[in-house]
Amino acid sequence: MKSPARASQHLKGIRSSARVVAGENMNGHQSENEGQHLRELEEVREALRLSEERNRAIVETAVNAIITINERGIIESVNSATVRMFGYAKEEMIGRNVSMLMPSPYREQHDGYLGNYLRTGERKIIGIGRETLAQRKDGTVFPMDLSVGEVKLPRGRIFAGIIRDITDRKELEQQILGISEEAQHRIGQDLHDDLCQQLAAIGCLAKVVLQRLESTRSAESTSVAEIVKLITQANTRAREMSRGLVPVVLDSEGLMAALNELVAGTERIFRVSCRFRCDPPVHLYENKTATQLYRIAQEAVGNAIKHSHATRLEIQLAQQGGMLQLTIRDNGIGIPDHSPHKGTGMGLYTMGHRAKMLGGQLHVGPDVYGGTVVQCEVPMPDHHSHS
Repeated sequence: MKSPARASQHLKGIRSSARVVAGENMNGHQSENEGQHLRELEEVREALRLSEERNRAIVETAVNAIITINERGIIESVNSATVRMFGYAKEEMIGRNVSMLMPSPYREQHDGYLGNYLRTGERKIIGIGRETLAQRKDGTVFPMDLSVGEVKLPRGRIFAGIIRDITDRKELEQQILGISEEAQHRIGQDLHDDLCQQLAAIGCLAKVVLQRLESTRSAESTSVAEIVKLITQANTRAREMSRGLVPVVLDSEGLMAALNELVAGTERIFRVSCRFRCDPPVHLYENKTATQLYRIAQEAVGNAIKHSHATRLEIQLAQQGGMLQLTIRDNGIGIPDHSPHKGTGMGLYTMGHRAKMLGGQLHVGPDVYGGTVVQCEVPMPDHHSHS
């Protein structure tokens, strides 16, 4: 039988051994838990790495150019398609203002647009997209489709732009539009050379008959006089239609002259007030731009009279820096939806398409004085560019 002293020592030894064993078990569990956490952390890191590699590969292999900029417009990243599209190396673009990829006057306007959005939240491109112009390293300008998205981060926000070169599409559209213009030109020429000449000949013969009837004081002279009047009116209308189909003469003042004729014809035919203002004169040497701007004015005037029931119209042509501005105002009842892209008819769609073909924009909205204002703004063509 153990003595109390020896029993106490034995119990202390057992307790000490129990604490050692318990400590070893506790440390073992801690080590196992820490190992599990480390393995899970490593798995998360690996998943993030694979996701980052996947996203980087998607961006790098994208056909379209992808550019990210910060709130100051400084380029933070570009993909390989951007290098191929613009001709710059990545190192030449990263750290510089994205306006380096734009021609004038867009280059000078860009920071103002970005600053205005940051102050007011008013979106003009961000989240909307638009067709505009870009400039390569070698100075060549090309049309692009630009979509811009915004990402808000704890350190600020970034903007991601996706750019698609639409040169081929624009060239095809130009060819289609050129074919259409050629067809209209041919019809207008045929009207002038054939129908108008025949009407003129018939009118001359009718006048001869009228003179003979009047000399004999025939009762039929009144009816023949009415026929002569109608033939003359028909000939005048046919000539106006001919000039409408072949509106712009190939010289620097062709657009101003054509718009003056449009105004005069509108007043004569529709009995409305129509004015043309162009002060100072705008000399346009590029016939394609002149013709398309005339078509826009022609369509806007027709819409104002037919759909808005306008009785007073004004056409204004001006040059602001490197941009041409064509503005048509009316006092009509307005257009229910002032967006040219939301099903307001083929007329507005066609005007918007013509403006885009010239690298510009069309804005349709209510005038502050009532009625509707249509404004088209396009880059001023090069002085030496003739069509």
